[in-house]
Amino acid sequence: MGYHHYLSLCILTLLGTCNQIYAAPLNRESLADWDSTSQALLIPEVQEAQLDPYPTKPRLTFKKDGTFKITVFSDLHFGENPWDSWGPQQDINSTILMNAVLPDEKPDYVVINGDLITGENTFRQNSTSLVDEIVAPLNKARIPFSSTHGNHDNQANITHEDEILREQKVAPLSYTRMAPKGVGGVQGPGNYWVPIYRNKNDHAPVLVLWFFDSRGGFSPNPNSEPLPDWVDESVAGWIESESRAMEEAWGPAELRGAVAFVHIPPHAIQVLQSTLDPVTNPGLNADTLGDGSVQASSEEYTAQDQAFWDALNANVKNLHAVISGHDHGNEWCSREPTKDVIFCFDKHSGYGGYSDASWGYGVRNLVFHSPDPSAGVETWIRLQAGETRARIVLDENYDK
Repeated sequence: MGYHHYLSLCILTLLGTCNQIYAAPLNRESLADWDSTSQALLIPEVQEAQLDPYPTKPRLTFKKDGTFKITVFSDLHFGENPWDSWGPQQDINSTILMNAVLPDEKPDYVVINGDLITGENTFRQNSTSLVDEIVAPLNKARIPFSSTHGNHDNQANITHEDEILREQKVAPLSYTRMAPKGVGGVQGPGNYWVPIYRNKNDHAPVLVLWFFDSRGGFSPNPNSEPLPDWVDESVAGWIESESRAMEEAWGPAELRGAVAFVHIPPHAIQVLQSTLDPVTNPGLNADTLGDGSVQASSEEYTAQDQAFWDALNANVKNLHAVISGHDHGNEWCSREPTKDVIFCFDKHSGYGGYSDASWGYGVRNLVFHSPDPSAGVETWIRLQAGETRARIVLDENYDK
């Protein structure tokens, strides 16, 4: 299947079998005892071959009470204006926000949903060092997490791959990874999934978090050119092959829930904005979709991500929501009728990037109250000081 992430050990027997070795699974409540030097906790066991892209990391599970909480930070935009005092102060403010939110919310998992860095303001020699600052609160809190990347993360002096490699180096509990070569198109390597289990010894997960790379921005120097800002069509075939592998290893897709994260909203979302109702679709609606985004605003754009959108919705069952950032002034959720799938915006978290004094800064929370893949998911916006708004339940009845 080409899963280059696995550690393998061939057992030379008369049958010549080859079994995969993977780390003994740990649940979320064991993470406080784990770090990059605690390899003694990861005692290998010979098991039947499993679909496990994280053989040396703790296995992620629902808590004993049957819940699982995700906190989503978005558009942190570290590294703006490093040549004056204003820019570094925004990074300090964003770090203060993260350090305020994490102990309050106590998430089981964190997602950073794109535009970690304002890459056009960075210098090649130190651009990825900003990743160290971004993940420091997560390292300190010992919370597992993963990232998508946005158009500002692909610039002349930085790429998505640069950021991913740095994150993997400095964050022991990062689950961010890259798709096999050839998947993701030009400068779009960040396509992957993360399994979440009910119990640490279960054979199959009950939830899969999917992450997609919408690219955008500019290619690296010396000949920096604009990049397509949509999920490449090669990802469609990858979704299909990964879904088949999951079914072969774990059984029917209907047995698992899913959530998808991608920084730039898919093209199909643009038409939803004119149909919003403030009661059904609460939250800020202050940004016109397509502003500043080739994928939605260019006359030349003709649903270039349709193959991705079709494959995602055809193959990933019990898809609770597709979640994006990019448009800092939007927080709403709505159902996309052609695929009957719910879409939600993040909450702008970073003090960098464009904003308005009335918008505030914060996160989107997602709480699974049951490992049942058909159960609804509660979600809401939490602002820095603790105020909450736009609380809804994402289920089969939402926005119908």
